Amino acid sequence: MSLVELREVSKRFAGASDLAVTGVNLRVIEGERFVIVGPSGSGKTTVLRLIAGLEVPTSGEIRIGDSRVNEVPARRRGVAMVFQHQALYPHLNVFDNLAFGLRARRVPRAELVERTEAVASWLGLSPFLGRKPKALSGGERQRVAIGRAVVTRPSVLLLDEPFSGLDAPLRASTRDTLLDLHRRLGGTLIMVTHDQDEAFAIGDRIALMRGGKVEQVGSSREIFDRPANRFVAGFLGDPTTSFRPDRSEGDSVGTGEAEN
Repeated sequence: MSLVELREVSKRFAGASDLAVTGVNLRVIEGERFVIVGPSGSGKTTVLRLIAGLEVPTSGEIRIGDSRVNEVPARRRGVAMVFQHQALYPHLNVFDNLAFGLRARRVPRAELVERTEAVASWLGLSPFLGRKPKALSGGERQRVAIGRAVVTRPSVLLLDEPFSGLDAPLRASTRDTLLDLHRRLGGTLIMVTHDQDEAFAIGDRIALMRGGKVEQVGSSREIFDRPANRFVAGFLGDPTTSFRPDRSEGDSVGTGEAEN
């Protein structure tokens, strides 16, 4: 079952001459961990914001479940989003930040407390429930942002570069926490990153974007072993694919299967 689908979706921002996203087609399966990766300016965050309902497509169709959602406001799409910057409420403590979405949905008090405390426990935040965000480390604040999103049990969790502001050890531990939380709660996860190591570690499948277009979609193994073109071959891998002159064609191709 396809839970999230983009059909020929394009987006042009007001005053811009070029499209930010051009003819994107994506199908994300229910329960999947799907990662969109690409260089800066490739359109990956725009795609995420289109799914969230924070942007409206210029053309094309976005579907969540069985419904077209182009005109559906963000709050009614059943999705939650974690931003690159945590955007926590500085005047609220950790408990109230986590519970904010549940209060907005008028969840009964007993259920609100139970769900908030359970998510706090899974994220290792129980000792900090009475603290304000300024008293937390960067990794702890990011875990609060993730918890605030998942406590509402969204059908789709969207994450925009969620670990980019953390140092390497914190990135790794927070990533592991996210994967453990996804195993506990299920649901569909769509994440944007420029970091191929994160993409390989988290994604069941990966979409690689460049210049507002999707270059290739597949598992990390499929993309790494059979890149669709030279850009894909050169972008992924550490070290990246090396290229040699092709005397018969007068061009350069990868040492693997990459070709123009």
